Amino acid sequence: MLGWGSQHTPDHLARLEKLIHSHSEDDLCAAAENPRLNEDLAKALLSRRDLPAKVLQELAKNAAILKSRPVLVAIVSHPKAPRFVSLPMARSLYTFELMSVALQPAVPADVKIAIEQLIVERLEKLSLGERITLAKRGSTRVAEKLLVDPDPRVVELAMNNPYLTEACVIRTLTLDPIDPKFVERVARHPKWSLRTDVRCALLRNPNTPMAAALQFAQKLPADVARDALYHSNLPHSVKTYLMIEIQNRVRE
Repeated sequence: MLGWGSQHTPDHLARLEKLIHSHSEDDLCAAAENPRLNEDLAKALLSRRDLPAKVLQELAKNAAILKSRPVLVAIVSHPKAPRFVSLPMARSLYTFELMSVALQPAVPADVKIAIEQLIVERLEKLSLGERITLAKRGSTRVAEKLLVDPDPRVVELAMNNPYLTEACVIRTLTLDPIDPKFVERVARHPKWSLRTDVRCALLRNPNTPMAAALQFAQKLPADVARDALYHSNLPHSVKTYLMIEIQNRVRE
């Protein structure tokens, strides 16, 4: 183990830098627990993906370095951080710090789900501006939850969120109740209205405008459209009309 020596020696930072690049768990723990550890060195330590869990535990106990918010985020984001360390610490993060964690690919899936749930639980208390930002840049689950936001600007932005998936849109269409305006937005959306499974979901939704339902029934393969209508909640008269249209198309 590299000796630490007196914390008051002029070269303490150089000694500490050697510790954080060591392959010894004892050295790494000594660096993590040292009160003289600064933000830059802590971030350099956390940039290592081979850190033992014990090192992250020691770092999470270092009250001096935990005053740094980037370090807090880096600990929660670290793929080797024990859940009993990262999850309680996540609750102290600001919403947009949580968002940055949720979008990091190295974050374990279960931690990401927990982080997203923390954001979802805060949505009702967030300002319009914060929800707009989350709608633009939030992770998949957050974007999905914002599809039912009371403000139409948030909904429109969430529908164009790059992380939003087709499955999210379809799940939202099946909610009961669902705002008819959302159904109309999906039916005219330049991306989602072109997806086969979304069109089928729209054909099953009672709030889909007649003109859109007719267009989807005409453009979908006949057997696919018939199956969607068979399980549809559209008004009976509309379903009957569309079935006749499909039958006529098949005969032609």
